[in-house]
Amino acid sequence: MRHRVAGNKLGRTTSHRDALMRNMAVSLVMHERVVTTPAKAKVVKPFVEKLVTIAKQATMVRRRRVFDQLRDKQATAKMFDVIGPRFATRPGGYCRILRLSKNRLGDNGQRALLEFVERTPKEGAAPEAPAAAAQAKPAKAPKAKGQKTPAAKA
Repeated sequence: MRHRVAGNKLGRTTSHRDALMRNMAVSLVMHERVVTTPAKAKVVKPFVEKLVTIAKQATMVRRRRVFDQLRDKQATAKMFDVIGPRFATRPGGYCRILRLSKNRLGDNGQRALLEFVERTPKEGAAPEAPAAAAQAKPAKAPKAKGQKTPAAKA
């Protein structure tokens, strides 16, 4: 019987699995998206979502709880400064898993993208920046008759 045996062990020892979850969670917090296998993504997703729920309120006790799980000062600071406030009004479901169509090159293993549902504005606005810059340029003044262009002078 499998009573009270929950979670995928991923073929690793307990210490290796804990280290894997910490490392994946820190990478997800710092980069906001991680490419991994679907099995690892399914294991890390609830771990990270619980940390985001804790990080919604910035108290010293909650900071210590998140640091105890992540063991990374920069990731803990980002959780409380950026990610926690971003999801303050959202009741849950902070991460999503997207399966990638192309398998890994070496062993043909499946790949999945684990990312936060909402991205930082800087990363989300990057593709739109060139279009906005083009609109921001002032229109060229019409040339007067007889004026030569700078290229024609040389």
